[in-house]
Amino acid sequence: MNDLEQLTTLFRPITLEEMKSVKLMNRIDTKFVTTIDMLKRLLVMAKDDYRMQQTDGERNLEYHTTYFDTPDLNMFRVHQCGHTNRQKLRFRTYVSSNLQFMEVKTKNNHGRTKKKRMAVGDMMLDDEAKLAFLSTHLHYEPQELAPALTNRFRRITLVNAAMTERLTLDSGLWFHNERTGQERAMGELVVVEVKRDGLCPSPAFDMLRELRIHPHGFSKYCMGTALTNPEPASNRLKPKLRDVEKIIHETLL
Repeated sequence: MNDLEQLTTLFRPITLEEMKSVKLMNRIDTKFVTTIDMLKRLLVMAKDDYRMQQTDGERNLEYHTTYFDTPDLNMFRVHQCGHTNRQKLRFRTYVSSNLQFMEVKTKNNHGRTKKKRMAVGDMMLDDEAKLAFLSTHLHYEPQELAPALTNRFRRITLVNAAMTERLTLDSGLWFHNERTGQERAMGELVVVEVKRDGLCPSPAFDMLRELRIHPHGFSKYCMGTALTNPEPASNRLKPKLRDVEKIIHETLL
């Protein structure tokens, strides 16, 4: 058992059944970027205020995600230009439970993220149930969409005592671009995301502030695309890309 796995045993578990009341499908998200070493420090600080999701005995769960986009990567372009009311379409597989969902994420001009999803058995967009779902929730025509980027990572999920907040801790990120074939591993990089129902109090914010981990946008789709596809313009992402490259470089020294 490595150091990270040992730290996960410090937390009281919470099951998927118990977490049904913490879906937060309409929420406010705040992201942070840090390293494995800082993640370990955060876990020690959080052990008394949070419970940790456990599925079939596992606490650091493997996720696979494939994002779809138009031929000209309109979803990527709209997001990286900072437009509101933007959308993403992704298929997410929870490896340990062998469940897969088709998900539409919409971010509105009030900073809230709404997620709609349905359980699926594959990533084809040609059956009636999926098309009906997409026609209701997605602003794009399904026939225009195709796989653009695949990623995988491991996620630790913490839930606060009030059941109003989830804290996701993603490590081991890896990207594969479906259009260019390029791949990129993110080394010791960790993406922390605080997902809250409105502006409820968050113990995690005080902990992150104490560790000097500051808010830092990190869209897996946009960052992964910019790192593996030189074609679309990504000028607005360059400062974030430099920050990420600096963190990765420093952890290799």
